[in-house]
Amino acid sequence: MRTVSDTTATRRRTGVRLFVRQVVAELRKVVRPTRNELVTYTSVVLVFVLAVMLYVSLLDFGFGRLVLWVFGGGKN
Repeated sequence: MRTVSDTTATRRRTGVRLFVRQVVAELRKVVRPTRNELVTYTSVVLVFVLAVMLYVSLLDFGFGRLVLWVFGGGKN
């Protein structure tokens, strides 16, 4: 049976240079969006966030009115 110290002892640690080379190699694989795609994605996100804000605001308003009605806190 292997213990935790056995498995960590068998792994080799890589150096900082190798790590940086691997990071740079991975960053070269990244596909950057075009300006048109970026504008489209940003617009979609902003519209979605506004829709969720509206939905949550309506729920908050409705539940607030319901709580005031149930506990009678709105009118004297």
